[in-house]
Amino acid sequence: MVETSDQWILERTGIRERHIADPSMATSDMAIHAARCALEQRGVAPSEIDTIIVCTVTPDHMFPSTACLVQNGLGARGAWGFDLIAACSSFVYGLTTGAHLVAAGTHRKVLVIGADTMSRIIDYTDRATCVLFGDGAGAMLLEPAAEGEGLGFIDFLGEVDGSGGDYLKMPAGGSRLPSSHETVDKRLHYVHQDGGQVFKYAVRKMYEVCRDLLARNGIAAADLAVMIPHQANLRIINAVSDRLGIDPAHVLVNIDRYGNTTAGTIPLATRDAICQGKLKKGDLVLFAAVGAGYTVGASLWKWAY
Repeated sequence: MVETSDQWILERTGIRERHIADPSMATSDMAIHAARCALEQRGVAPSEIDTIIVCTVTPDHMFPSTACLVQNGLGARGAWGFDLIAACSSFVYGLTTGAHLVAAGTHRKVLVIGADTMSRIIDYTDRATCVLFGDGAGAMLLEPAAEGEGLGFIDFLGEVDGSGGDYLKMPAGGSRLPSSHETVDKRLHYVHQDGGQVFKYAVRKMYEVCRDLLARNGIAAADLAVMIPHQANLRIINAVSDRLGIDPAHVLVNIDRYGNTTAGTIPLATRDAICQGKLKKGDLVLFAAVGAGYTVGASLWKWAY
């Protein structure tokens, strides 16, 4: 549908394959499945969940929130929750929000889910975006760390820069440009991106936020067991890790198998890091992302599971 090739896509993005959800599957369906996987691994019943945070830019509906649908689908009676929209930074923001709920002592089990069906908002006649995105979901369960082990959440550093809002957005469908024949005809309900601007900003800000967060906590890049960045573009990941001085062997990359799944990339990559033996109990892990908005975030954890 567009002038491209497998070689062109691979060289510029690092993507070899992507997964596209069946037309009958919505974001909440993927989110529920990912949540069940996480709960089963910990032996936790849905009824024990205090809060559900669904990180997504592709909710099932404008309202009710996808978190409501997930709560009902899981049978998580008594849980409250909400959707969190921060584009590709959503899951990092969700983890930080959940960590603070647990740290406050008011919540014991917070379920953070990253799920996006990006194929529903991609214009497959636009080469600038159609080669980048895939569908996927992942989930993490946050709980209080055991007393005296020194495990869990360490610190977070975030930033937003709304001046970059026009460079990556879905123009129509909200209160600014409500849906109409005109917005549909102009293909304004799809992702629109200025790739050059986004690339430059992502490299600079992801590096800066990681550098500053590590410095603030007296941690050297060499101390990290693994860095798990948002999987937007292999060249962005390589540029950031190179500037930080992190050995490529300690940077998790799986964009080749999934593409950019937006809020799904970091939990999917974390699962792969665990399966590959790169992330174990007691390891230092750095999560980092830059997304539309612009949104920027990085968080440090001492892995507890």
